Amino acid sequence: MKAIIIDDEPKARNLLRILVEENCPKITQIFEAGDLLSGVEIIKQEAPSVVFLDIEMPEHSGLEILNFIEKDVVNFEIIFTTAYSEYAIQAFQLSAIDYLLKPVRPNQVKVAVDKAIEFLGKSKINTKLEELKQSLSNNNFEKIGLPVNDGIKFVNFKDIIMLTADGMYTSITTTEDANLCISKPLKHFVELLKNISIFYRPHRSHLINLKHIKKYVKSDGGYIVMENDKAVSISKEKREEFLQIVSSI
Repeated sequence: MKAIIIDDEPKARNLLRILVEENCPKITQIFEAGDLLSGVEIIKQEAPSVVFLDIEMPEHSGLEILNFIEKDVVNFEIIFTTAYSEYAIQAFQLSAIDYLLKPVRPNQVKVAVDKAIEFLGKSKINTKLEELKQSLSNNNFEKIGLPVNDGIKFVNFKDIIMLTADGMYTSITTTEDANLCISKPLKHFVELLKNISIFYRPHRSHLINLKHIKKYVKSDGGYIVMENDKAVSISKEKREEFLQIVSSI
């Protein structure tokens, strides 16, 4: 399996090459490029499966890669390398795009490559990059990329009704899907969506969209009914806080 490292810093390329060689045995051939356009030419000639791509480079940002490659022939996975801010990292996570945070660590490389290989051919990289670019340019998040059986499904925040813990999985109900079973624990989404104001965690097993609350029932200790008619418990310590929040909506 082939890979290419596109980064304008020779030391960064060399370090990443060593980490890939030592931790990713499925990658048997590694190419390098010091700028985006040189990297694009190698991609066209060698057809690598994995592209390690720095974002901030002279002349062209790594985010522009699909401007120079026909979108219908993209058959590789991208792993961005970045020293970006916390905001940008959230954009990567919401767009379901893998990244390596500089300085790169060995375990990060192995996990990212394994995931890239798993998603080869079904991750909708074109859509993911478009969502990422929009999030970064607009300074605004509107969607989340959810890993489903056949790839990645992008869902608008406003269309998510609730998220429910199911062991190491999360059941997500949207206006379109009654149950999306996602192979990530609820705490992953709690952390990822913590800055999105419409989401609230009334109970350790639930994360709800405040816009989709149907009613609040005072009996039986108090509970919430969502628009899909599902009842959601409220922890005792969250009850007063929740009532204050809904009274201000």
